[in-house]
Amino acid sequence: MALAVGIGAITAALATTGLLIARRLTAPPGERVYDLTIRGIVRDGEALAVVLDRNSKTEARGIYNLWLEGGGWVKLGAVVGEGSATVTRTVAGTTAHAELSVGQRASWSGIYYRDPQDACLDAVDIDIATPAGPAPTWIIRPATSGNDVWAIHIHGLGSSRAGTLRGVEVASELDLTSLVVTYRNDGEGPTVGTGRSTLGALEKDDVREVMHYAIDRGARRMVLFGWSMGAAIALQLAAEDEFQGLIDAVVLDSPVLDWSAAINANCARVGLPSWFGFLAGPWLRNRVLSDLAGLEAPIPLDRFDWVERSADLSVPTLILQGTGDSSAPFAVSSRVAELRPDLVRYELFRADHTMTWNSDPERWQCTVREWLACRTRS
Repeated sequence: MALAVGIGAITAALATTGLLIARRLTAPPGERVYDLTIRGIVRDGEALAVVLDRNSKTEARGIYNLWLEGGGWVKLGAVVGEGSATVTRTVAGTTAHAELSVGQRASWSGIYYRDPQDACLDAVDIDIATPAGPAPTWIIRPATSGNDVWAIHIHGLGSSRAGTLRGVEVASELDLTSLVVTYRNDGEGPTVGTGRSTLGALEKDDVREVMHYAIDRGARRMVLFGWSMGAAIALQLAAEDEFQGLIDAVVLDSPVLDWSAAINANCARVGLPSWFGFLAGPWLRNRVLSDLAGLEAPIPLDRFDWVERSADLSVPTLILQGTGDSSAPFAVSSRVAELRPDLVRYELFRADHTMTWNSDPERWQCTVREWLACRTRS
């Protein structure tokens, strides 16, 4: 009897753990966490610089943003000073209402442009009808007349569409008209049900309507840009019969190519055993359990496993990923590239999740520009 009770208690505890992981993974967008403190403000020649606590993010090479708790953003440049516990980075610019002060709380971000205007892009706000409701979208036309190839930019889980503006720059240089999308329950698009994500399973239906919008307005071919979960959405759509022959290329940054592997990685990232990710599976896949977890629909995780589905890839694909990616294991991307060398080009950066552009903007832009140039000619 005691053994049975003990086994039952362990089983219940594991099931509860799985539920908590599933709910945390699919939770509606929360408030930004301001977990950094500005330790000092100094001069680096003519430029201003800030002193921050040293960690893997603040010491990383490249350009980033600080979101200030009191409002406003600060664009950060190179590291110009290092101590045992601090780093000093140049200030490349600030928003109008950003007031720097010692002791101010801040949040680290790779979202470098706050909106199209900040990226020197001319955008028009539109709403596109989707199954979930009107989805706010930026339409960004190139400086020239453009061509009949359109780019669809899909952000990731917990991020915002502004994060994809890093890729819109290249699309505009190649004379592509860009649609920068929102989708259900992402914090900017329509809210459905409990506001939880389905990890791309239903979000792809909203992005599909954005693609229809482009086709109805003259797009004869398309390029899909997908960041993190946005990559999972892009690949689902690229594999659909409806779009065969319409998609010239897919550009994926820090892609989720296997949700099970990504869930395991995120468990490890927060200090849990990686195998705990397995416990979340039933709460995501099973119709009854997913309903109890508050999901709009069960999530067919196997449909998002592109190692197993590598034979289904049919579009030239560029993958850009960081060796320090703690959310979407780069080993999965490497394996997909090995399985499909005929279609997949794989570029590694010294960067964390979705920070490849930030770590080396010039290399990122040059790689994408050159790879796309021969695939998007009219």
